Amino acid sequence: MRNYEVVFIAHPELDEQALAALVEKVQGWITAGNGAIEKAEVWGKRRMAYHIRKQREGQYVYLLVSMAPTFVQELERSMRLTEPVMRFLVTARS
Repeated sequence: MRNYEVVFIAHPELDEQALAALVEKVQGWITAGNGAIEKAEVWGKRRMAYHIRKQREGQYVYLLVSMAPTFVQELERSMRLTEPVMRFLVTARS
C-alpha cells in the first residue's frame, strides 16, 4: 500500500447532497479496491484559472488515501467516466 493524494474538481452546480454522494462514491471505489481513506476534505467552490466545460468555477475535493499502486489506473478510469467530475489528479506521496 502506498499513500496517494486524490484531488478532483466537481461541477459547480451540484448541491451539497449531490456532492456528498459523489465523494461517497469515490471513497467507495477506493475501499472496494482494498484501499483506505485517511483524510477527506471538501475545499468548497472556487474560481478556476481557466474555463473547463464552459464553467468558470468548480467544487474542489481532497482525499488522502492508501491504496495499491495497481489500483490507481482503475480509479482514474472510473473518475474519467463520471460526468460530474471535471478534472482530477492522483499523485503519490513520499
